[in-house]
Amino acid sequence: MDPLSALREFTMRGEVDKIVRVNGEFRFGEEYTFPCWVETAYRSTKGNRYTLETLVHYIKNHHLKHTEYIQNTFAVGIPSVTLPDRKPLLQYLQGTLSSTDSIEYRPEDPSFAPKSNPPPHSQAEDQLEKSDELDLMSVIRSVERPLKDRQSLLECKNRDFYSVLVAATKREEERQRMESHQRKDGLVAKSRLMGSDDRGLGFPDDMGAYDPTPKPKMHLKGTKIGEGVPIILVPSAFQTLITIYNVKEFLEDGVYIPTDVKVKQMKGTRPDCVTVQKKLSRDRVVTAYEVRDKPSSLKPDDWDRVVAVFVLGKEWQFKEWPFKDHVEIFNKIIGFYMRFEDDSLESAKNVKQWNVKIISISKNKRHQDRAAALEVWDRLEEFVRSRSHS
Repeated sequence: MDPLSALREFTMRGEVDKIVRVNGEFRFGEEYTFPCWVETAYRSTKGNRYTLETLVHYIKNHHLKHTEYIQNTFAVGIPSVTLPDRKPLLQYLQGTLSSTDSIEYRPEDPSFAPKSNPPPHSQAEDQLEKSDELDLMSVIRSVERPLKDRQSLLECKNRDFYSVLVAATKREEERQRMESHQRKDGLVAKSRLMGSDDRGLGFPDDMGAYDPTPKPKMHLKGTKIGEGVPIILVPSAFQTLITIYNVKEFLEDGVYIPTDVKVKQMKGTRPDCVTVQKKLSRDRVVTAYEVRDKPSSLKPDDWDRVVAVFVLGKEWQFKEWPFKDHVEIFNKIIGFYMRFEDDSLESAKNVKQWNVKIISISKNKRHQDRAAALEVWDRLEEFVRSRSHS
């Protein structure tokens, strides 16, 4: 009796509950005994033969919906019967179908013979049984079919990865080019302001050659920006949100990092000048600015290049500036006041009387910083264009 026929016989007799698993065997009452892993004659629609373990588990759980049945087989670690095979397999085991094309009988294995009151084993027979157990792995290996080996996996036939290599190379070259531009800081940033170009100021991606011809300086008597890299001033006091320490992360990456955190990261090193570029958009023109926090170190020609200031909200910030009042300052320079959105407006009492743009950020929602940084860039570039064309 083969395993499939034995299972069908017990199913038709309504004695499925008499099929008991003991260690690695299924015992069909006192009549038959089969290994759990043995393949049956029933072939699935995928081409493989179902094991006795799979069929016994299915016939005992065929009442479950397919999703529940799949979850159950996954939980117990038993291969499942496919959805297309469920109905014809159940009909065959219950006797509704006498046969099906999915059944392919093989010569019956003598080890699957019915179990009937065997005579007492002799010592030689016991040794033979132990030998059969040792040969179990040999039996398994004998039916294995190698699908792929290490060499065939590495060859990757009919697949071309050249496009992946090209894309990776281009990305690496672009990364190195951007890093090279950033390292040049102020020297690379000294490109002519494109006053006649509506795109703003900066230098094109192809990094055209620098024109060494000296250009006339423009002083405070006029309203245009002086020749050179434009300057942004930030307060040197720590009680303001934007300082020389964290301005680069905010303007370039759109992320606010508290000053005290950046001071610890930089181990107290105070930069005299920081160069920032607009990297938050896909503009082909790269805009570069110098950021400083010591107005007293600026020369008269340097003041021609100052285009923006982050204000602290205190009058003493503008002490010794080469302007007569706040009206003149914020006509020539655009002002920004950074604050937390839940701070009291009383702290911005002076600022509200000035021609200054108030930028609010959240204390905790760092994903909103990018929008605030972009607002600064938009206002700044619009202001610079108006000064360049005036």
